[in-house]
Amino acid sequence: MEEIIQEVKFEGSFAEFLQFLRTDEQFYAKSPKELLMHASYIAKKIDGRLPQLFGKLPRQPYGVEAVPEVLAPNYTTGRYSGAPLDAPRGGYYWVNTYALDKRPLYTLPALTLHEAVPGHHLQIALSKELENVPEFRLGIYPHAFGEGWGLYSERLGLELDIYETPYERFGRLTYEMWRACRLVVDTGMHMKGWTRAEAIKLMEENSALSTHNIRTEVDRYISWPGQALAYKMGELKLVELRERASKALGDRFDVRAFHDAVLSSGGLPLDLLEAKIDRLIAEGLEEKSN
Repeated sequence: MEEIIQEVKFEGSFAEFLQFLRTDEQFYAKSPKELLMHASYIAKKIDGRLPQLFGKLPRQPYGVEAVPEVLAPNYTTGRYSGAPLDAPRGGYYWVNTYALDKRPLYTLPALTLHEAVPGHHLQIALSKELENVPEFRLGIYPHAFGEGWGLYSERLGLELDIYETPYERFGRLTYEMWRACRLVVDTGMHMKGWTRAEAIKLMEENSALSTHNIRTEVDRYISWPGQALAYKMGELKLVELRERASKALGDRFDVRAFHDAVLSSGGLPLDLLEAKIDRLIAEGLEEKSN
């Protein structure tokens, strides 16, 4: 983050740079439609590049629309809203257009990668296509798996060359910082006796999220203990498994086959996912020896 501040030749402290990002008009849409247009552009750009990293893509399409007005004031910045395969609509990537001055454009690529593709839509839509499995398997969603995949998908934006500006790369890193901060905030409040105000203060000082979003997020952590921890647990395991497979298989490592293996059984507890990737590695080594 500090390297990017130097790259854009900003003269001031880290805190002053965060204040600049939170207040400068260049980083905010002027209308709900403009924000949705930005999100739609990013989503379609990602769509065209997915075959670089995936062998199998879901049949179900998805759209981009605003978070319903009745929910928006106290709702998260964005979310995926799925649909059954036989529904008369596809899945939807919801973008919050309430309080536009709190919805920075520089975080939109990371948000889109997480909530739409290759994040939640791709993972969830593929899980609905599973065949010859008990019905509960079509919708099972262990949070460490699903949200870990969402965070991992933000990283994939680097490989797909989705982040176009230094500010968008900073936006991805401030999302990383957000997820690191909430490891501290969640355990701080639920295990160490922190107050809501202490949690808000930590996130204000260490992430570029708007104060509105920080308060919404902290209230979520208060009401849902532990859920925020699952994101980082899952992401770290996925990164570990990819590195393990790449190192073991060498030039036989196929990132598309790895991603297809991760997603081909729907949502899995992390120990079952690890066992599955270990089998993938073993099969690859066996083929190599033959």
